Amino acid sequence: MTLTVDEAECGAWTVLHIRGELDLVSSPVIRRHVHDAVAQGRHDVVLDLSDVLFCDSSGVGVLIAARRLLHSCRGRLRLILPARGAVEGSHVNRVLSALGVRRLFAVYADVASATAERAEPLSA
Repeated sequence: MTLTVDEAECGAWTVLHIRGELDLVSSPVIRRHVHDAVAQGRHDVVLDLSDVLFCDSSGVGVLIAARRLLHSCRGRLRLILPARGAVEGSHVNRVLSALGVRRLFAVYADVASATAERAEPLSA
């Protein structure tokens, strides 16, 4: 399965809607999109992972690297993951939880809540 990334602006936020599999082959694509956003001065990024069906350790690595990059430039990273119990797309949430890194990320249910300034992230 191929990976596709659609980019949109929502206020101060750059929203990257990712579809497909996040793995060794596709992780550099995500890394490039995040680096391009930062290079263009956009330091608030939402990664919409609701349509990611598979994520391996390379995918987790790129998420952690994106968090580190945005933190270093005083930016913010927010993830969109399906609600607990959702069948489609819940793989990423399970992988992050199983590895014990889910707590590192601010996770939201949808784009509207992720881009709201006073929104509260979902609990880990």
